[in-house]
Amino acid sequence: MLSIVLAVLASIGNAVASVLQRRAAAALPEDQSGGPITMLWRLAHRRDWLGGIAAIIVGFLCQAAALATGPIALVQPILVLELAFALILAQVVFRSRLHRREWGAVIGMSAGLAVLLYALQPGGGDPARAAAGAWVLGIGVTFAVSAIFAVIGYRSTASRRAAFLGLATGVGFALTAVLLTSISAVYSTSGWSGVAGSPQTYLLIVLGPAYFFLLQKSLQAGSLVAAQPALTLSNPVVAMAFGVVVFDERVRTGGWLALAVAGALVIAASTAVLARSPLLRSGEVPASGTGRRDARPSRDERQ
Repeated sequence: MLSIVLAVLASIGNAVASVLQRRAAAALPEDQSGGPITMLWRLAHRRDWLGGIAAIIVGFLCQAAALATGPIALVQPILVLELAFALILAQVVFRSRLHRREWGAVIGMSAGLAVLLYALQPGGGDPARAAAGAWVLGIGVTFAVSAIFAVIGYRSTASRRAAFLGLATGVGFALTAVLLTSISAVYSTSGWSGVAGSPQTYLLIVLGPAYFFLLQKSLQAGSLVAAQPALTLSNPVVAMAFGVVVFDERVRTGGWLALAVAGALVIAASTAVLARSPLLRSGEVPASGTGRRDARPSRDERQ
C-alpha cells in the first residue's frame, strides 16, 4: 500500500512538472532555444519552469521511495495516472474546464489501472541478483529503442516531432527508473559504499540529465497532446517488461492475463479520449502573454 501511495504522489508531481514546464517551454521559440546550456539558461529565468523543477524533484523522491518498497512492475504502471492529473491541472493553469467526456476518461483510466494491477499482482524479483548478461542486454535494447525514437523525432516536425521525442523520453525515463531500482537494492544491502561502486549509479548520473534535456525538447516541440500520452504510456510499459524479464518479477498468468489485457485496453481507450481534450490542444500560453494561441478552436474544442 505504501508503494502505491508513493507512486500516486510521484505521478502527481510529474503531472505538475509537465504542465509547468510545457507552459515555460511554449514561450521559448524552438528555433531560438540554442544548445542545451543556452536553452536551460533561458528557461531558468522563468518561475513556472523552476516550479516544474521543484515538482520533478518531489516526484523523483516519491518514485525512488516507491521503487525501494515495491516491485517496478507495480510502481511504474501507476504512473500512467500522470496524464489524468496533468489534464486536471491544465484546466487551472490554462483557464479551461473538464467536460463529462474527460471526467469519464479519468475514471476509466483509474478503473482500468486497478483491474490491470489486480489481475497481474506483480511481486517478487531481486534487482541485486539480476545476471550481468541480462543487464547488458536490457540496457542495450532499451537505450537503442530510445535513441531510435529520438533520431526520428529530431528529423520530424510539429506534432510528430513532439510525439517521437515523447516516446524517446518515456523509454529513457523507464531506463532511469530501472537503474534507480537497482541502486535502491544495492543501498539496502551494501549501503553507500555499494552505491558508489555500482556501475548503475554512474550510468544514471549520465543518462538522467540527458533525458531531462530531451524532456524539455519534447515539451517545446509541440502541445501536451502530442508529447504527454507517448511519454506517459511508454514509461510503464518498458519498465514493467524490464522488471519481469531482467529482475525476474512475477505476474499472474493464465486466465488472469485476459483480465489484465481488458484493463490495459480500458487504459488505452481512456488515454485516447484524454489526448483529444482541448485542454491539451490549445490555450497553452504563459500568463505574461508571450507565446501564441491557436487562431480558432477546433470543433472538438468548442464542444
